[in-house]
Amino acid sequence: MQAGRKVGTLFGIPLLIDPSWFFVVALVTFSNGTIWQATYPEWGAAVAWSAGLIMALLLFGSVLLHELGHSLVAKLQGIQVRSITLFFFGGIAAIEQEPKTPGKAFQVAIAGPMVSFGLFLLLSGVVLLLPGTESPPQVLLQRLAGINLILTLFNLIPGLPLDGGQVLKAIVWKVTGSQFQGVHWAARTGKTLGGLAIVLGVLETFGLSATLGLPEVGGLWVALIGWFVVQNASSYDRLTNVQEALLKIRAVEAMTREFRVVDAGLSLRQFADDHLLGTRAPIYFAVSDGRYRGMVLVEALPNIEHSQWQTKTVFEILQPLPDVPTVQESTSLMDVIRLMESQKLPRVTVLSPAGAIAGVIDRGDIVRSLSQKMNMRVSEEAIAQIKAEGSYPLGLQLDAIAQAAARNEE
Repeated sequence: MQAGRKVGTLFGIPLLIDPSWFFVVALVTFSNGTIWQATYPEWGAAVAWSAGLIMALLLFGSVLLHELGHSLVAKLQGIQVRSITLFFFGGIAAIEQEPKTPGKAFQVAIAGPMVSFGLFLLLSGVVLLLPGTESPPQVLLQRLAGINLILTLFNLIPGLPLDGGQVLKAIVWKVTGSQFQGVHWAARTGKTLGGLAIVLGVLETFGLSATLGLPEVGGLWVALIGWFVVQNASSYDRLTNVQEALLKIRAVEAMTREFRVVDAGLSLRQFADDHLLGTRAPIYFAVSDGRYRGMVLVEALPNIEHSQWQTKTVFEILQPLPDVPTVQESTSLMDVIRLMESQKLPRVTVLSPAGAIAGVIDRGDIVRSLSQKMNMRVSEEAIAQIKAEGSYPLGLQLDAIAQAAARNEE
């Protein structure tokens, strides 16, 4: 999602403008103003440049209506739209969650191009009704109609992050029954088409297109758009790979036995002397009569007078097992993350089918298991740092990924 300054709301949706938007407005104003001053000298410089500025604003007005199309259909489906941002490459609607079905996903995806195509038809009809052929209003509206047709066709290119990619995702989702497969197909198409745009744009920029018999596509601008498409399609693909892995990995695969078991009848003095003065375990569980009784709350020990440590036992600082946040061995890692984040837990306890403590999972264990599943290189030093800090690395915000997946399932 793009960062930007809020300038208002539309239908309850915050409208943001990214600083890069002003650069594009200036660029479009300059380009059109220069062309129209040379093409229509009878307009005069003031009218030509004013028309250039109006054209730039109408262009982004069309982009805004396009994004409103997506947003309003999403709102009709009960999905929250966090914002609409106008930025360097056009606009983007930040939709809170994925539609529930491929049919609804198709409706949200196609709404934007349909709005742009509707504007093309409407503006083309108005142009036919205007007198003359070279008046500023007619030239403006005719050009705006053409731009909306280009917006329609461009956005229907079947590759993420474009609307056509969202349409392809919905279709593959419907055919295969897998939303993940839909994303993978659309992301791969987006990366392929984006890469092609980069190559064609660079070749044209260096004057090689004509030599190779290739069509002119827009030079550096098209190469930048291709780069944007490749980056975003790759992000979609990576995110989906992580989500798939988190759903497939079970708690039993990620858990470790980084805990110690102590006798619940130990005196607090003996517990402290035997287990806290030397190398401490991350977590302790207490047993009596062959049964797990709970987790030892080491942080509660200083609250008890030292004079009572000899007479009081570990039972005094136990969190009963029914109150300990636990998951089953078969629980997905996605659900483990959700539990940890919702309750702000440093780790969770894993129970065997018989109800015994089988292991524990912290954020370092999650990253280690995920890296092994996805063949990512994460050193044990990095894992140790994650365990010590109790937070995910900046480039791997699994908490946000799990929260987004949870919203999509609501």
